[in-house]
Order: sequence, then structure tokens, then C-alpha cells
Amino acid sequence: MAGIPHDHYEPKSNGEKWLNARLPIVGLLYDTLMLPTPKNLNWMWIWGIVLTFTLVLQIATGVVLVMHYTPHVDMAFNSVEHIMRDVNGGHMIRYFHTNGASLFFVAVYAHMFRSLYYGSYKAPREVTWIIGMLMYLMMMGTAFMGYVLPWGQMSFHGTAVITGLFGAIPFIGESIQTWLLGASAVGQPALNRFFSLHYLLPFVLLGLTIVHIWAFHTTGNNNPTGVEVRRTSKEDAAKDTLPFWPYFVIKDLFALAVILAIFMAVVGFMPNYLGHPDNYIPANPLATPSHIVPEWYFLPFYAILRAFTADVWVVQLVNFISFGIIDAKFFGVLAMFGAIAVMALAPWLDTSSVRSARYRPMLKWWFALLVVDFIVLMWVGAMPTTGIYPYISLIAATYWFGYFLVILPLLGVIEKPLTPPATIEDDFNAHYAPTADGKAAAAPAE
Repeated sequence: MAGIPHDHYEPKSNGEKWLNARLPIVGLLYDTLMLPTPKNLNWMWIWGIVLTFTLVLQIATGVVLVMHYTPHVDMAFNSVEHIMRDVNGGHMIRYFHTNGASLFFVAVYAHMFRSLYYGSYKAPREVTWIIGMLMYLMMMGTAFMGYVLPWGQMSFHGTAVITGLFGAIPFIGESIQTWLLGASAVGQPALNRFFSLHYLLPFVLLGLTIVHIWAFHTTGNNNPTGVEVRRTSKEDAAKDTLPFWPYFVIKDLFALAVILAIFMAVVGFMPNYLGHPDNYIPANPLATPSHIVPEWYFLPFYAILRAFTADVWVVQLVNFISFGIIDAKFFGVLAMFGAIAVMALAPWLDTSSVRSARYRPMLKWWFALLVVDFIVLMWVGAMPTTGIYPYISLIAATYWFGYFLVILPLLGVIEKPLTPPATIEDDFNAHYAPTADGKAAAAPAE
């Protein structure tokens, strides 16, 4: 797809022309800042800058923390305590880093659900969506490896549980688990591996972020209407867009300031609220915590992992068909990764010709139920596997798969969507154009 027509950088002085002929970095920055952006973007389009800022924060604080951390099973826990107690400002740097991970996932979940609601994954942005999903998987891996490093009780036993999932793979699982851990059990080789990868992967994630931004700069931003920017001429494009600088930069910076004020309040007044108290106990292989749970941002998929037990009929059916190769444990692993895979396949599962859920009355309700379902999965993932909780997990997991595999394809056939506006300009004027009395028009009902 051709880019949105707009004015490009034109070097004026001899120095600018000399540099632009050899390294067009100024032109690249100019085109990035002046990128034509749909002028009807709402406040759900602020999460990109939050994610970028948080990634830089995590890298910066991580570099400082690694100067004082010792990746050894006998010293890791005490080195974290040394950071907290003896390093100047060490406790704040660590709290920025640990709570920064939570901010990262708050922002990425808001970013993903916004994209799902407004159809940002649909053509021509499928590659942008897939790159984003790869970034999400890398975030999960990096966060998990970082949770191992304090070498507390939950770090140690959580590692044993999560890496044990790979041991459930038929025939080759035990070999993969040993390869991951570097030994037959969690110990020094595993700590070395996870420490090294936890330090490396954020820089890979930074590179993927640049590719992600490049991808949507090529296709252009999606917007709440799902209507594309007109590309017939520079004049038409200008009616649908505004330059990214200064309009959206200032808007994003304002939103970032508000979110950082909340973040600073959490870091300053309740820095351990999202942590687990067992992780302030040194790792002891001989004393297993009564209830092992991952960090909150893994809980929805952890709930899906635990939902499919041996007494669920679909697990029994698959076990029978596979001649016992796929047991309940391996089925749970497949379901956990499958829950992420069906999200990645959303561009091909959604059969509707209308991009934005704003104009899809039926999808609005099913999507609202999906958001509630995700929250329920997060809650039940922290609950024990007794009583009514396994049934709640199973129902919520079933809806998660049902939404992507059944509801999205089916709605494209049976739903009667509303008619989107002809242009972004029309939508913008309907919301913000002044009326005869000089006041802004009321936003139309969605």
C-alpha cells in the first residue's frame, strides 16, 4: 500500500544536504514526527508511548540493578537484599523495575484489547499485529525470567512448575526441560541461563519495537472508525489527518504524565502490593509453598492451563483419539499457548467486512463479555484448584476460545453492521465541528 501523501523533508543548507546524501537520519526523524495521523484518534491511542517509555525505563533500571546483582544460587537472594538496603537509591530503582513490569503489562493489555475492539489487526495491518504478538510473547518470557532472579521461594518453585510444563511434551519433553534448565532440576545452570536471557531479550524487544513502529508507519494508523485515510491526493489526506507533531505528541505526553503520577503513587506508597510475600523468603527446595501462583499478568493463561483437567470430556476425547499421547497436562499446555495463538490468528478469523466494533452492534456485546472473561480468568488463576474454581476456569476458558474460533467467524456472516462514515473528516466533524451557536457538536451515539 502506498504511503499517505504528505510533505517530506527537504534539506536546505549545504551541511544538511551533505548529511542527507550520506545518512538521511534527519529526514527519517522528520518524516516520523510529521507522519500524517488520523485526526479522530481517541484516548485509547496513548498506550504506545506508555509502552515505549516503560521499555526504556526497564532497560535503564535493569542495567543499574545488574551492576549489583550476583547470579549465584547461594548469593542471589542476598544480593537483592544488598540492593534494597545498601545501594544508594537501590530500593527505589528495584521498585521502579518490578512495578515497571506491571505497568508494562497493564499498557500492553489495554493496547491489545483496543486493537481487538477497533479491528486494528485487519488488512493491511496483519503483519503489524503478528509483530505485536511476537513482542508480547517475548515480554512474557522476559518477565518470567526476571521473576526467577530474586531466588525467593516463589521464584524457585514457580520456575520448577513452569519449566515442568515442557516436560509434558510427549517423547521429547524431558530432553527439552533438561536443555532449558541446563540440568535435571532447577539450580545454578538455570539461574545463569535466565539471568543472561533476561538481560538480552529487552534489547531484542527494543529492536522489534522499532520494526513494529515502522510497520504501522508504512500502513498508517488505524482509527476508531476503521475508515482508511484518503490517499488520492495530499489535499484529501490533509483533511483526514494532522501531523503527529505537535498534536499527538502533546496529547501522548499529557496521558503519560497522568499514568506516571499513578505509577509513582504505587511505587511510593504500595510498592509490594502486586508481589508475593513468599518471594521474600530465600529459596528452599525442600519447602514447597502451599499455593504456587505466577505474577498477576500471567494469571489468565495460568487459569486456562489448569482448567482442562483429566475429568473434562474434551480432554478425555483427545486422550482417546491420540492413544494416550496427549494427556491432561499436555492438553493444558496446548490450551495455554493456544489461547495466545487464537489471538494471533484474529486477522483471519474475523470475517466481517467492517473493521471497527463501533459499527458492529452484536460484536460490542460479545467483546464486552470477552473483557469480563479475561478479568475472571485473572481472578480465578490466583484461586486454589478446589471447590467451584475449576468449573469457573473451564467456563471462562471455553468462552475465550469460543470468541475467537466461533463468534468472530460467525458474526461476519450473521451480523448486520451499521454504515461507517465515508471519511475520517466526516467522523471528526460529527464529533468536534462547531455548531451554529459556536459550541462543539455532541458526539453521536455509538
